[in-house]
Amino acid sequence: MITSVMNPQVKQVCGYVQRARERRRDRIYVVEGPRMFEEAPPDFVRKVYVTEEFVQKCRAVSVSEKRVGQEGSSRNQIIYEKLQSVGYETVSPQVMEKMSDTSSNQGILALLRWPEYSWEGLFSKLDGVYVVLEDLQDPGNLGTVFRTAEGAGVSGVILTGETADIFNPKTVRSTMGSIYRVPFLYEASALAAIDRLKKQEITVYAAHLKGTRSYDRFDYTKGCAFLIGNEGKGLREGTAAVADEYVRIPMAGQLESLNAAVAAALLMYEAARQKRTVPL
Repeated sequence: MITSVMNPQVKQVCGYVQRARERRRDRIYVVEGPRMFEEAPPDFVRKVYVTEEFVQKCRAVSVSEKRVGQEGSSRNQIIYEKLQSVGYETVSPQVMEKMSDTSSNQGILALLRWPEYSWEGLFSKLDGVYVVLEDLQDPGNLGTVFRTAEGAGVSGVILTGETADIFNPKTVRSTMGSIYRVPFLYEASALAAIDRLKKQEITVYAAHLKGTRSYDRFDYTKGCAFLIGNEGKGLREGTAAVADEYVRIPMAGQLESLNAAVAAALLMYEAARQKRTVPL
């Protein structure tokens, strides 16, 4: 058991939690909590840290359920069996508190390797839907976009410019596991990403205040991509200029625009709705 907060492993984990450059260097990120561990692809798990109390609780529930012959598996049983499979290191409550990025940790933390995606993989679906994020700064907004993208069946998310780090612990938590399942790529420039999309004959739509047609008046049944800009400034002028179409989200009252993640959700789900209603 690791009991010292000065242990080299503890310092390393804290580095991954606090500093993007260390995550980039080792291509490692941190997830916390039973649900995030349960859903993590086993092949991606590099190290697991747990408190003794957490392991004992999972073990007790697992053994109890087996004794009474309950059908199916509870989350605790699944987690306990997964811990036995991938291995783990026990730490004291004080050490777990030191490593955790949350105010009340749940007794389990894991290091995962970064997933690897390619443009070729993103373009494997002819009528795919894509979201290009430019300078999106809020970790909660970024996580919400990923959760919504999974729900709407989006083919990929492209993060460009100064968009927040998807591997930031706050962002990872806000994805609620979608980070494991939604393909994504980083591209330094939104213009470069748009160029790749257009070469695949994917129509690019910009959510923009200059749009004259409502977002639900376009045809998204073929390959399409939505450009979503910074929460306060929107898209960069040069990025918006190369979009094929501007789309407008109608506003009642005195509002000028919606939260970036909400706007992205409306567009993604409108595309999903249209694809569901296309005659087979």
